[in-house]
Order: sequence, then C-alpha cells, then structure tokens
Amino acid sequence: MFDSLTGRLGEVFDRLTKRGVLSEADVNEALREVRVALLEADVSLPVVRSFIDKVRERAVGQDVLRSVTPGQMVIKVVHDQLVEMLGADAVDIDVNAVPPAAVLMVGLQGSGKTTTTAKIARRLADRDRKKVLMASLDVRRPAAQEQLKVLGEQAEVATLPIVAGQMPVDIAKRAMQAGKLQGYDVVILDTAGRLHVDEALMAEVQAVRDAVQPVETLLVADSLTGQDAVNVAQSFNERIGLSGIVLTRIDGDGRGGAALSMRQVTGCPIKLLGVGEKLDALEAFHPERIAGRILGMGDVVSLVEKAAETIEQEDAEKLAKKVQKGQFDMEDLLSQLRQIRKMGGLDGLMGMLPGVGKMKKQMAEAKVDPDLIKRQEAIILSMTPAERGNPKLIAASRKRRIAGGSGTSVQEVNKLLKQHLQMVSMMKKVNKLGKKGLLRGGMPGMPGMPGLPPQ
Repeated sequence: MFDSLTGRLGEVFDRLTKRGVLSEADVNEALREVRVALLEADVSLPVVRSFIDKVRERAVGQDVLRSVTPGQMVIKVVHDQLVEMLGADAVDIDVNAVPPAAVLMVGLQGSGKTTTTAKIARRLADRDRKKVLMASLDVRRPAAQEQLKVLGEQAEVATLPIVAGQMPVDIAKRAMQAGKLQGYDVVILDTAGRLHVDEALMAEVQAVRDAVQPVETLLVADSLTGQDAVNVAQSFNERIGLSGIVLTRIDGDGRGGAALSMRQVTGCPIKLLGVGEKLDALEAFHPERIAGRILGMGDVVSLVEKAAETIEQEDAEKLAKKVQKGQFDMEDLLSQLRQIRKMGGLDGLMGMLPGVGKMKKQMAEAKVDPDLIKRQEAIILSMTPAERGNPKLIAASRKRRIAGGSGTSVQEVNKLLKQHLQMVSMMKKVNKLGKKGLLRGGMPGMPGMPGLPPQ
C-alpha cells in the first residue's frame, strides 16, 4: 500500500533535504510535485487542494524557511498534515454496550464484506474475549448464507441457523433474540450487497438498522476501486449513517488514494484494514503510523506488535539458547522463514522499517523473487529429518533429490545452504563480540540485505 506515493514523495524530499537553505519558490516547487503525486495516487482533487493549501501555509513560514534543517521541517509539516487528514487518532470498534451489541456490516457486492465479517468476529473473540454470533441477511446472492457458515466454522465463531425463505429484517430480529437468549456479547449482521448503490439496497439496510439499533455500522469498501469507494462511502453515510469504515484489499493497492480521501470526504474514521485473505489478516488503522509509512519513516510500533502476535515466546527462548551454544540447524531456519511470512513477508517487514525505501528499490532492481521465502520453505521441507539436523550430510546426489522434490534447482539449494552457513557464522561472531557484533555483521539471513551476496 502507498508504494507509488512513497516512492514519489521520497524523491521530492530527497532533493529538498540536500539543499541547505530553502526559498519560498523551492517549497512551492516541491509542493507542486507533492500535488501531482497525490493525484496520481487517486486522492480526490478537493482533498489534495485542501491538503496542499494547509501545508503551504505552514511550510513557507519563517520558522521553517529559517530553520537549521528546513528540508526536514517541511517533511514534518507534511507528516503532521497527513496525520490530520487521516484522522489524527486511531478509532477502534466499540461494542461496549448492553449485550447483545449489534454490529451492522454494509457495502457493495464483491467488497469482501462477508469475509470481513468473519475477520472482525474472530478479532473480537480472540482479542477482546467476546462471545460473538454472526448472521447473514443476504437472501439474494446464491450460497451467501452458507459462505458465512463455512467462514464461521473456520473462525470458530457461531453463526445463526439458516431458515429458508426468511426476509432480512426477520433474520436480524431472530439473530438479536438468539443473542439475548443465549448470552452473546456481540451479534454481527452481514447485509446483502449490490453491484452499485440503489434505492432497494438502501431501503433494506435502513429497515434492518431501525429494527436492531446497531452500536456500530461499518462500511466495507474495496480500496482498489479508488474514488468509487469514496463515492460509495458518501452515499451510505448520507442515507444510513456510518460509524466507521473497513478498507479491504489494502495489500493489493499500491496507490492508497481511497484511504487518504475517505476520512476527509465522509468524516467517518477508517477503523480497520484488510491486509490479506486469511482470517487473521486484519489491522487497526493508526493515522500516525500510516503517515510514517507513506513518508518512508517506517512503522516500528506495528512491526513490534505484529512480532509479538506471531512469535511464540517459548520458541524464541529455545532458539536463543541454541544460538548461544552455536547451534542453528535447518529446522530453526524453517521456523524463522515461517515467522517472516506470517509477518507479511520481506515486503511487509521492510515497509515497516524506517529508512529502507531505497533498499526496497534496490531489491526490486536486483529482481529478488517475491516468492523466495516460499521456495526456501519447500527446499527445507524436501530434506529428511537427518539432513535438516545436519546440513553437512547434503552432498551432490542429495541436492539433486531435494531440488526435484521442492520444484527448484540445485543452484537454489546451494544458495540456501550457503545462507544457512552465513547465519551460523554470524551467530558465532555475535556470541564472541556480544550484542554489538550483530550490528557490525549485517543481516545475512535476509535476501538482499547487507552481508548476503546478490541473489
């Protein structure tokens, strides 16, 4: 997300920071480029105009132009204005009401509404320890109710039994009654979508809203549709009254215009981001962190949170003990690769690290395979337990067998074995030199990082 915008803004600010003194003309020229970058990222024109005007007002002030580091000050002004545009503070889903609290999910067909319903249900059940019931009110789309039932089984969240021929408002009332009688904290109602906003859709959603009085009405919008998503949000907000927005398919959106426009245009906070297809691929929307990502400042807080969620404490302690003894086999490397993949892969991790925008560009130019981690996993899984425990056993004939079993080449097997040796060597250095040794040794375990030859 925001890859193209981050790249363009990075170039603009690089030129600014290289100049010792900035004139008003320099700032105006930079803001013209920022304006073009935002428009190319599919941010709506009124939002871009307002943004540039506010930044210019603050950036051409004496405090900035006469600053010791005027370029950095301009970047700070842009950052602060981005945070303001995105909503300043993070706003979470609020289901603290007399149970059962109703959450109404609305949106167009194909926006990912049903999957998002299951993701939110799982999030509330796992993180907030809420007892959640899901109910599908979509009686038009074939197998829509069955789809939610299957997702409920995968997420281990209860779904309302399907009664053929029942209409949406009646299903909603039955769900709320079931929630009350069976002690549920939250009832999530997945309404029917349409291919476009129409009167019948709005009337149906309004009737459901009036029947259940939801504590949250969440619009699920596809970020890939750009300005269309913003227009849909406006329509729903005017007719239904939204409490928040969930943006889906963020992982496939390189521009991010919908996210940047939506808060300004609708006044509704973006509460969650869908960052993948899996049921745990849902993130809270933090304006300040997102602004940091856009400007290439990284998002270390989210990275640490993600690490805490995905890395098992017990496994980490076991690995630390093995490393101290100078032991690190292929099973350990497999575990590390899987953790990197869980945290969003190399692209996902690097997007959260400050100052790595140029490194990402270098990786792209070096044509590092985005599926490299999956391929490396396949190579290790094609090894026998003995080979994983002692990679020195892997001679030429074994390499050919492993390559054939993993669908890779002998050269790739050799590269992985070399990478493993480098990691073992680095860990021995760390043990000898202490913690500072890690900083001097680079990160040879990461493809494309310092310490590893080009792939």
